[in-house]
Amino acid sequence: MHWRALPAGDQALLLELEDLPQTLALLARLQAAQAQGLLPGLGEMVPAAHTLLLEFDPHQCTAAQLLARVKPLLQPLPQPPGAQPLQGAQEGAARCVPIPVRYDGEDLDALAELLGLSRRELIERHTGCDYLAAFAGFAPGFVYLAGGHDCFAQVPRRATPRTRVPAGAVALAGHFSAIYPKASPGGWQLIGSTPCVMWDLQRPEPALIQPGWRVRFHDLERPGASISLPPAPPAASLAPPAPAQQAPIAPPPQPGACLEVRSPGLQTLLQDGGRSGQTALGVGRSGALDGWAMRAANRCVGNPPGTPVLENLLGQLALVATGPAVLAVTGADVPLRIRSADGRSRQAATGCALALNVGDELQLGSPRAGARCYVAVRGGLQAPLVLGSAATDTLAGIGPEPLAAGARLPLLPAGALGPLQAVDADGLAWGAAARALPQPGQTVALDVLPGPRADWFGPEALQLLQGQPWQVTPQSNRVGMRLAGAKPLQRAPQWAGQELPSEATVAGALQVPASGQPVLFLADHPLTGGYPVLAVLASHHLDLAAQIPADVQLRFRPIGRWPQGDAALPAAQADAATSITTTMKEPPR
Repeated sequence: MHWRALPAGDQALLLELEDLPQTLALLARLQAAQAQGLLPGLGEMVPAAHTLLLEFDPHQCTAAQLLARVKPLLQPLPQPPGAQPLQGAQEGAARCVPIPVRYDGEDLDALAELLGLSRRELIERHTGCDYLAAFAGFAPGFVYLAGGHDCFAQVPRRATPRTRVPAGAVALAGHFSAIYPKASPGGWQLIGSTPCVMWDLQRPEPALIQPGWRVRFHDLERPGASISLPPAPPAASLAPPAPAQQAPIAPPPQPGACLEVRSPGLQTLLQDGGRSGQTALGVGRSGALDGWAMRAANRCVGNPPGTPVLENLLGQLALVATGPAVLAVTGADVPLRIRSADGRSRQAATGCALALNVGDELQLGSPRAGARCYVAVRGGLQAPLVLGSAATDTLAGIGPEPLAAGARLPLLPAGALGPLQAVDADGLAWGAAARALPQPGQTVALDVLPGPRADWFGPEALQLLQGQPWQVTPQSNRVGMRLAGAKPLQRAPQWAGQELPSEATVAGALQVPASGQPVLFLADHPLTGGYPVLAVLASHHLDLAAQIPADVQLRFRPIGRWPQGDAALPAAQADAATSITTTMKEPPR
């Protein structure tokens, strides 16, 4: 067989295989080996059309060590020539979800003409077989359905994607079918719509379809059509595990003790260490963008490191304590002021514990450096857990809503989230002076490692990546930084115009769309993407990226072994990354 192991930063590998059956077969083997404790350090695994992303803990294993443990599981994998990915799965005992469809899609007639079919023939072929829910991605509840009729094997995407595809739209692209769980942009061919709700957090199983299940489409306009969805299993059997750093919130809040939001600033969110183990549902980790600042704030008040905090963008946050509270502010360098109920005011410092009495108001000014502040409260805030985490994922729409003026955040009793730690005032050097934070107008250098598709770009693009500054635009957010350079990045000639099947991405991925102006993915990035990833931010600069405001220029400093060799990138350090390849029959499609 032919496969490649491609670097995806310093905490992930992307395994590229020949087709979907091999990918799913390897995923099953790895899951079994992981359950037996045979793959120490292996974290999330995210499958796609013919790739499998393996995240790992660099403190437990290196990329080379992980690959050495994975190699024995690669041989032999099923290679049915020309077979549909669903072969053999239709007869299994996997749960089958019926999906009623009204075949009224905007692209139905044009697609039927392209395939040389009548409208009725296309519908009959789409409803004539089961589909395998192969993998999730793009958004929670969006599942790639494989195994349709041969005629759908190479359905093209639209030349110009729609800016809005309605929720419930049934679509085709490549050899996959899918249902859009919410209104969003999309370039797939729309053939119908379903009244089914694909993602609902109020259900015991939020995702109506999950990888490994079967799906059968039914034509609602067919005479005698009557479809009812099967009942969901009990919620108790489906409760997601809570993150190791955060215990479930059981104790009630102190009566009347809370923080009241007088002003939320531009954006203030609840965040923690993020949610893990939910990638099969299309849900990423999310969590605090600046994990270092979150942990530092919690340390200042003696909390466990993953205790939920407030993440504030660009200051101007004002909080009033309705009971005694101890707070700390870290992250961006902001002026702090505490105004007491009797009108007295005093300045305060970031990076240390601040005692507030009843009626005291903590005010955050505008950052002098950095972009995001983190506010921790001793004992913790009562934060609702969604899929095991209090984090707000702005792309997926999961977690608490952004705070608004007047919101009240109940305080938990001391020790509710875990044993409190002693606070050593002499050891708390967590202020802005503890690390260099960027300011508007400055240029920030970020280390980048080769991405899985670095070989899609020639030496000129790699030189341009490190040779010219990249402006951080105001359109940047928690999903990613949109960058603008004087000259766009161009693909190598052999990859010009090629379409990349969707594959998993990581936080820090530098994805290059057709415009050539890259996007640097942050914590709320989509699980999968269809544009090549040229580079990945080194993990030691992820927290720094969270503190970069708009109107800062970036310069990328490549490290590691790149496809064009060290001569093309003089700054490269050969021991900083691992890239292991074997031969392939043809370039990836």
